[in-house]
Amino acid sequence: MAKKNEPTAKDTKEPKESKEPKDAKKAEAVDSGFSPVSFLQETREELGKVVWPSRQQLISESLAVILMVTLSATLIYLVDNLFSWAARQVF
Repeated sequence: MAKKNEPTAKDTKEPKESKEPKDAKKAEAVDSGFSPVSFLQETREELGKVVWPSRQQLISESLAVILMVTLSATLIYLVDNLFSWAARQVF
């Protein structure tokens, strides 16, 4: 029988692993300074993970952006002219 102050098997649990990824632990351990070589290697790895758009996607989305900017600028121009005309009528 266990004494009241001694931990039992139920009380002694192994510490849970932290939810941080193993890479984060490595980064903390290697936080001794800036290394240009490792920076370039890590940059290359990250760029390898990027999903680049196809040529067709790039063209169509660029045209959509250009069209929306043109429409917005035209609308702002027209509203500005409307307010200018109204201000000239009043003053």
